[in-house]
Amino acid sequence: MLKKRVTMQDVAAEARLFSRRALTAMLVVSLLFCVLIVNMYHLQVKSYQVYQTRSEGNRIKVVPLAPNRGMITDRNGILLAENRPVFSLELVPEQVENMTETLAELAQLIEIPDELQQSFLRDVRQQRRFNSIALKEQLNDEEVAIISVNLHRFPGVTVEARLSRHYPFGNLFTHALGYIGRINTNDLKRLEESDQLANYAATRDIGKIGLERYYETELHGTMGYQEVEVNNRGRLIRVLRSVPAQSGKNIQLNLDVGLQLTAQQLLEGKRGAIVAMDPRDGAVMAFYSNPSYDPNLFVHGISSTNYNALLNSPDRPLINRVTQGVYPPASTIKPHLALLGLETNTITPSTRIWDPGFFQLPGVEHRYRDWKRWGHGWVDVYSAIIESCDTFFYDMGVKLGIDRISDYMNKLGFGEKTGIDILEESNTNMPSRGWKRARHNQPWYHGDTVAVSIGQGYWTATPIQLMTTTAALLNNGMLPIPHMAKTLTNDAGTEQVSTELQPTVNVVNPRNWQVIRDAMEQTVSTQKGTAFNAFRGASYSSGGKTGTAQLVKIAQDAKYDANALDERLRDNAMYVGYAPAVDPTLIIAVTVENIGGGGSTAAPIARQLMDYYFSAGVNSNE
Repeated sequence: MLKKRVTMQDVAAEARLFSRRALTAMLVVSLLFCVLIVNMYHLQVKSYQVYQTRSEGNRIKVVPLAPNRGMITDRNGILLAENRPVFSLELVPEQVENMTETLAELAQLIEIPDELQQSFLRDVRQQRRFNSIALKEQLNDEEVAIISVNLHRFPGVTVEARLSRHYPFGNLFTHALGYIGRINTNDLKRLEESDQLANYAATRDIGKIGLERYYETELHGTMGYQEVEVNNRGRLIRVLRSVPAQSGKNIQLNLDVGLQLTAQQLLEGKRGAIVAMDPRDGAVMAFYSNPSYDPNLFVHGISSTNYNALLNSPDRPLINRVTQGVYPPASTIKPHLALLGLETNTITPSTRIWDPGFFQLPGVEHRYRDWKRWGHGWVDVYSAIIESCDTFFYDMGVKLGIDRISDYMNKLGFGEKTGIDILEESNTNMPSRGWKRARHNQPWYHGDTVAVSIGQGYWTATPIQLMTTTAALLNNGMLPIPHMAKTLTNDAGTEQVSTELQPTVNVVNPRNWQVIRDAMEQTVSTQKGTAFNAFRGASYSSGGKTGTAQLVKIAQDAKYDANALDERLRDNAMYVGYAPAVDPTLIIAVTVENIGGGGSTAAPIARQLMDYYFSAGVNSNE
């Protein structure tokens, strides 16, 4: 039997192996320790400022504070646009795990229409996910209570209290004030271009139209901020520093609630516009377009049903007829043309022509008829304005020629925007040879001049333009710039809105101003005047000019029959008037669509507005 072999231990070899392993381990540990030291040096020395800033950023946040929007009042301090507290249901998208399920569960608690949910999802796609986005605004007390007791179930969902714009008078001042609405991509682009984007970090709404948009910078104010300390869950621990927001400026308007209500009542059931102004400085005291709509619908996002109803209405309530309604001025511009005729010696105060009821161009059989089919007989410039004789102005217009007419009327303010303090103002047309060639590629004919001579044809104007250009006749050629704002006020003080007048035309004979004004006064005060019946028995003196704008051509031998025409093709009624006759403090332009008869329809409306103005003492606080 063999014995088991005994293995002898090599202590020296094992010692060498251990030494090598220990050295290798020590080198690895030393290397790792060096890497650790280098990394600590990088973190603690070289990148100290970077990581300190990051650490502070996780602990300290800057929260923007939205300023309170300035309020708007009428000339007597009555609130027209205010801020009211409302509660809104809001979500932060990055904190919501499943948006679809969350919306469905919230909709089971309170009523959230599908349209509102779809609108919210569009906002989520367009905005940054860490922003709080409103799902439903104007929550009632019951909805606030229901959501509040269930908030623990919905991470990222909050109920926020905010100030919201409100217009107490509803549709009364819509076309003047405009409205605010959610900031959209176009608004963001506009703010970025004007370097105002940073000032809207905490703001959700912006002026969309009207005074709200025109004075957006003044009304908005300046953003404030808070530096707050938060824990690792983002919960507020304490406020470290606070810079309060500066509220926007409050704006007092020249508009008068009483005048505006009267204008609304006078246009009830009609399509048209009324604008009233102090001709001495351009202060607009009434500004009403009918039909109107409630601007509060737009503040929190109008539904597609309501918006389509407004957009597709044949009465076009979205159109601001005071500044966007473009109409043939008709006979309201006869005083302006008469001034040109006097200034160029085309006529004199004693010039007379025979009116048989029509006018003919030399060598042309066509007859341009006067509104009075049997004619006015012998007429001069006074009776031509007082009785609104078309034939007189046909004859004078052809003698003047379109070149002189176009140039002079441009200087008086036709064909130009008035510069009123809203942006929604349409371009109007003062036709010329060049315009017709460029627009229609046709030459100018004498027949075109005949039409222009009574404010028809290619000539168009807005009600506010008719008013301001007529005011220039009262101011010896000084054109007022209409403005609804009177003062802008904040903690720094009160700023007056500029009331400067602009010079228009220089007259050769200053007496011509008085000739025109005398004729306009007699239009109201004499029995043959086209506005006499409307102003019979008034307690104040006044002047004015009626107009009836024809929208379709009537055959030469045919008689105008309103009942035979589609209702929207009937004549427009127009009137521009002022009072008192000497040193007037009020000028009014009235346009009523498709109702005909400037003297029978528009002038009586102006009369009633003037009656209110003088009886209520609207200008007594000046």
